Amino acid sequence: MRSFIAIELPETVKSALLSLQQELKTCGADVRWVRPEGIHLTLKFLGDIEDKLVDRIIQTLKGTCIKFKTFSCEVRGVGVFPTARAPRVLWAGIADHDALTLIQQEIDIGMSSLGFEREDRKFTAHLTLGRFRSSEGKIALLDRMEAHKELTLGIIDVNHISLMRSELGPAGAKYARIAEIPLGK
Repeated sequence: MRSFIAIELPETVKSALLSLQQELKTCGADVRWVRPEGIHLTLKFLGDIEDKLVDRIIQTLKGTCIKFKTFSCEVRGVGVFPTARAPRVLWAGIADHDALTLIQQEIDIGMSSLGFEREDRKFTAHLTLGRFRSSEGKIALLDRMEAHKELTLGIIDVNHISLMRSELGPAGAKYARIAEIPLGK
């Protein structure tokens, strides 16, 4: 079962992301847009896991989540990975996310104790809005994004972490929550 650990988004943020996507689509760029209901803040991609490992993952996440109090993150601005010259991913950013970085690091450590490889890249909190398929319309889209560099798209109140399942299909990935682990005691 293909799985990952994430923070799910409130409907208000999904709605704001949808509005932003609709505006950016008018640029005509060759982008495969992520459905708003499928947008989440990934903390750790696990890949294919065996069913028998799910309980151990949940227990490890409980041990991590109990150490953290609830917190909030602001969704703000847009950008691309890796560079504007050769963009592959279009994203919305997360501002002031020290608590988010700490919890992601703890999750990474906890999952490594179960045999998952540690991340070698620095964690960059973001919400993937779309993936570039070609450079067609890229300049117009990047110009439009410039106007939204500081756009506030809402607040995420983080009071739990979710273990998610991903099922790939012809219409894209579908996600389902396996477990919801609350923060704090």
